[in-house]
Amino acid sequence: QVQLVESGGGLVQAGGSLRLSCAASGRTFSLYAMGWFRQAPGQERELVAAITWGGTTYNADSVKDRFTISRDNTKNTVYLQMNRLEPEDTAVYYCAAGRSRNWALQGSYEYWGQGTQVTVSS
Repeated sequence: QVQLVESGGGLVQAGGSLRLSCAASGRTFSLYAMGWFRQAPGQERELVAAITWGGTTYNADSVKDRFTISRDNTKNTVYLQMNRLEPEDTAVYYCAAGRSRNWALQGSYEYWGQGTQVTVSS
């Protein structure tokens, strides 16, 4: 089993920055990818960014010029640096991890954090 603990959410003004952290514990050696999802009220959950064991990264088109995903394997921790935040970024952000190589599919992530609220005011 893998446990994920998130931190870093909060309230920021438009144009500001925020960094989310996700610490993984348990049997993390078999994980292939970790990612960040977000879900706004009335919207479906969407993949924001992902990073694989080999270091390949992915960013959704809506955030690719503003968000950066990174990892520290020695700490089993993944980060999401969020810059130039916009009100449209307001959502609950979830950390997720999976063993599947098909990291682009939401169903491939079997471990999930509790979520952290990010609110961007205009």
